[in-house]
Amino acid sequence: MKKIEAIVRVEKLDEIREALKEIGYPGMTITRVEGHGQQKGLIEQFRGREFKVELIPKIKIEVVASDVDADKIIKAITESAYTGNIGDGKIFVLPVEKAIRIRTGEMGDAAL
Repeated sequence: MKKIEAIVRVEKLDEIREALKEIGYPGMTITRVEGHGQQKGLIEQFRGREFKVELIPKIKIEVVASDVDADKIIKAITESAYTGNIGDGKIFVLPVEKAIRIRTGEMGDAAL
């Protein structure tokens, strides 16, 4: 099993959710986060003054999937999050040792 973590633009969330639902993965965890990568923040203007916003709002999407489905989930997220501009985000893939459904006690892929 794999845990796929994607940190993406806030405005791309609906597109990504729809893309995941279309490939059969409607379940996910979504967290609002802040941070910056290579862009190191933005310069904004407010009432004629410039100020630097160092931590940019992003969305973190987490999906745990079977090994065979991981690549199609990554492809769906990549295609729907892409704008071609700096700040599109990152995807991290981690191994999952065990998954357990609390209600039924199912384990492994059956728990997903």
